[in-house]
Amino acid sequence: MKYGKIILAGGNGYLGGVLSKYFGSMADEVIILARKPQAEKGNIKTLVWDGKTIGDWTHSFSGANLVVNLCGKNVNCRYTEKNKKEIFESRLIPTQLLGKVIEEMINPPKLWINITSATIYRHSEDHSQDEFTGEIGEGFSVEVCKAWEKSFFETNTPNTRKIALRMGIVLGLADGAFPRLLNLVKLGMGGKQGNGEQYVSWIHEEDAAGSIEWLLNHPEIKGVVNCTAPEAIENHVFMRSIRKAFGRNFGLPAPAWLLAIGARIIGTETELILKSRRVKPVVLLDSGFVFRYGKIDEAMAALSQAR
Repeated sequence: MKYGKIILAGGNGYLGGVLSKYFGSMADEVIILARKPQAEKGNIKTLVWDGKTIGDWTHSFSGANLVVNLCGKNVNCRYTEKNKKEIFESRLIPTQLLGKVIEEMINPPKLWINITSATIYRHSEDHSQDEFTGEIGEGFSVEVCKAWEKSFFETNTPNTRKIALRMGIVLGLADGAFPRLLNLVKLGMGGKQGNGEQYVSWIHEEDAAGSIEWLLNHPEIKGVVNCTAPEAIENHVFMRSIRKAFGRNFGLPAPAWLLAIGARIIGTETELILKSRRVKPVVLLDSGFVFRYGKIDEAMAALSQAR
């Protein structure tokens, strides 16, 4: 085995499943911290925690190669005051807790990655936003990201390297945003959304997992890292690529006014669709990481064949 112990805090969701499967064949054990117990699957086991208080789970952190923090209420909801509070607390409280535990350890994890979001950058159609020159945006989701990263980097963990991984939309068939977009396409509603000019920063799930392993093996990298495919693409190109890969010639467009009505009905915010995220992963590219799916049509072809 290449690795001893990998820990996925809040790892019972979609991305946690991708990472546990990926690292399951490479590590002696993969430990998922979750609110509900799960049966062991080979070398993948679940420890119960509430994300708020110290418990027996802390013993598992000793000597870990990697901790990935995936905690956070889904932002795919209406931004009511109650939801806003839950979105903040579900990110900040576990992050501060992990920092406290790691800070006091004699043999702490080598690397701690917090999965944050590429939405921290401003609405950008003019040029790419990278880790060095990118401009931070405004609005609720940006404030969440800023507070989250601040609480992460404020924790004092001198013997544990830290990376805030600003992730784009992860593309996979099991869950996340992609199956919902694919359903629209299958229903004939997979045209451009809004004016279709807004950029989408995406990454295939295999590259998301692969990039995390890459960072584990490159101790010189720390701080902020963008985790997106090399080229963001416009929404109309993105939707066309899904239609092409899944054999749909036609897709009704959804103008902004219609999206606003639809978002209200299904309980989400149009910002998640209409904000232009044009993000470039300069740190990964400069360090030599090779994307398996660097082009959107390659990623879509792989997803369509994996069904």
